Amino acid sequence: MKRSFTRSGVAVLILALTVVLAACGGNNGNKAPAASGGSASSPAASGSASVKGDGAIKIGLSLDTLQEERWQKDRDLFKAAAEALGATVDVQAANSDDAKQIAQAESLISQGVDILVVVPHNAEATAAIVEKAHEAGIKVIAYDRLIKNSDVDLYISFDNERVGEMQAEAITKLAPKGKYVYIGGSEADNNAHLFKKGAFNVLQPLIDKGDIEVVFDQFTKEWNPANALANMENALTANNNKIDAVIAANDGTAGGVIQALAAQGLAGKVPVSGQDAELAAAQRIVEGTQSMTVYKPIKALAEKAAELAVKMAKGEDVAPTRK
Repeated sequence: MKRSFTRSGVAVLILALTVVLAACGGNNGNKAPAASGGSASSPAASGSASVKGDGAIKIGLSLDTLQEERWQKDRDLFKAAAEALGATVDVQAANSDDAKQIAQAESLISQGVDILVVVPHNAEATAAIVEKAHEAGIKVIAYDRLIKNSDVDLYISFDNERVGEMQAEAITKLAPKGKYVYIGGSEADNNAHLFKKGAFNVLQPLIDKGDIEVVFDQFTKEWNPANALANMENALTANNNKIDAVIAANDGTAGGVIQALAAQGLAGKVPVSGQDAELAAAQRIVEGTQSMTVYKPIKALAEKAAELAVKMAKGEDVAPTRK
């Protein structure tokens, strides 16, 4: 389902409602488990988890960061949904530090949580968390971002490739020809690659026709807006400020991009995409400096993840929609 809201013919908000579940298992190669065959079973997927102490399900929620508005919402919504189901939630945030996230997860495992829900900072480094959890008989759910090269028990997310397509569709309507800049997310985040793949699904035919030229294409370390600002400054310098459109992978990177454009008097003149429907992005859309954002129903994601986490902790079967 998709809804578009327009202001003077400009797409400013698009709603993506697709939620994807994927059970991943038996993947020892370099491909992401969600893209491979495999079964819903893993070393920790058979049998039921034991419920500790007073009988309440204990969930460990390991977050990459809480420095972005988006993840604060996920934390609050997930915690409320899990507690409504009678579970308790221990939240840890790693501030985009791989070693810290692994150490925090080890601590949650040693405390005897019944299940781990992980938003990985690094799609591959956090495979160590899955391995350590399984050694302790604890199942792992990858929340929103895939944990690659692991036997993660479940992966729940949106259709992230479609998000990238929606960004590019909106921007190419505003700038069907010209010089494009792609400001991606963190290279360590599998979602950043999916967003980019989706965007280029739309861009490539226009590139092949010669209508569009991508003159700058760069990932943004840690999804940091300051790094996106630096990338956009480099793009403007390299092209003598002659940029016709920017596809930014999320609202945070869009903020950095728009700051760089503003410094050159180009804010509002160059279409810029975003994602997450953050308040700051909505305000920029009203001001006219950001062209669109993709709204993803985080409440639906958080509540479904909480429901599945409790079921899996109790040893109940969960049927994924994709494998």
